[in-house]
Amino acid sequence: MKILFFTGKGGVGKSTMAAAAAWQLSQKNRVLIVSLDPAHNLGDIFGVDLQDNKTRYTNTLYLKEIDLRKLSREYLQRETDVLSSSYKYLQTLNLDNYFSVLKYSPGIEEYALLTSIEKTINSETDFDYIIFDTPPTGLTLRFLALPRVTITWIDRLIQIRQKILEKRYTIHRIRGPLSSEETLLDYKEEDDDILKRLWKLNSNYESLNRILQGENCSIILVFNPDVLSLKESQRLMEGLNDLNLPLRLLIDNKVTKENEGMAGYVEENMKKTAKDIPVDRVFLSKTLLDGKNGKLYDIQQDITSNLF
Repeated sequence: MKILFFTGKGGVGKSTMAAAAAWQLSQKNRVLIVSLDPAHNLGDIFGVDLQDNKTRYTNTLYLKEIDLRKLSREYLQRETDVLSSSYKYLQTLNLDNYFSVLKYSPGIEEYALLTSIEKTINSETDFDYIIFDTPPTGLTLRFLALPRVTITWIDRLIQIRQKILEKRYTIHRIRGPLSSEETLLDYKEEDDDILKRLWKLNSNYESLNRILQGENCSIILVFNPDVLSLKESQRLMEGLNDLNLPLRLLIDNKVTKENEGMAGYVEENMKKTAKDIPVDRVFLSKTLLDGKNGKLYDIQQDITSNLF
């Protein structure tokens, strides 16, 4: 299975290019395209009403739009339940008041999106390609960075938990067995529920990070022939390089006869930042996809030919 992320500045045509790639690939492969952008327009492109569940468009092409607000609520509730069950003695502190404001905490949306990506990759194994239409640059970089960031934090939490267990074991040897009304304290690492959860999380994020950095993953950067798009794209490329994520293709979208000079300038500067990355130029078209008939119009070339 191959995984494609279409990313770029808001408004450059990520969704249109992702949809076009999905349609082209689905002629010979089973393809699932998933919109992660809170401002969904995947359904509009294909002319169908999409919900949180995947929808069959053709026998080989499936569509899905992620409800980010619902996903964030589910993620927060799941993590809240885990925390409450692990630390029952904290219930006396009326944690509900604290949890009610956590939905506004930075990072909730990013972790929710990452969880959705991980679930999709692990569960939709009958597809040849999974295409993710991502949010604008900032949010995309943040959730793509999360596996590495989280692994670093989990490693530190594991060390802290191991020290706590070591202190408990020392007290146990001095004073005898300790217990509480809720939970019998553990002194062996393999018996500690919190450590087991941390190890499991670490394994999940390590696995996801390997997938994101692997040869079967591609990031496609879509940009327009203008200076603002150039500057934001350069920042995105620098971020992808820092994270060691595989940028495979640059797409200069919405090129016209009037802006071909600027297109050449932007492409030249993009190549300075992303050496050896192929560039596809797509000319502006009023209609790329006919949602009712499922036909592709006016794409000048196969935009998937340079991906793998």
